[in-house]
Amino acid sequence: TEELKEYFSQFGSVQRCQLPFDKDTGFHRRYCWIKFSTPQDVQNVFQKDSHILEGAKLVLKQQPRRRRSQRKKQSE
Repeated sequence: TEELKEYFSQFGSVQRCQLPFDKDTGFHRRYCWIKFSTPQDVQNVFQKDSHILEGAKLVLKQQPRRRRSQRKKQSE
């Protein structure tokens, strides 16, 4: 998690980095979520053609932004 946060901080301010692990195997699940402070930080990430971390090429996908009212409804 720290390596991911450190890598992506070159593009902007990382608010949160979540890397889920499998309880049975102890290995990460090969995906994570990175939350940036601003939309511009996100755009900075996507301006770079490819991302390689510890020899692995990362595939990035942008999650649509949700409004607070939508988050509230989903948790009810």
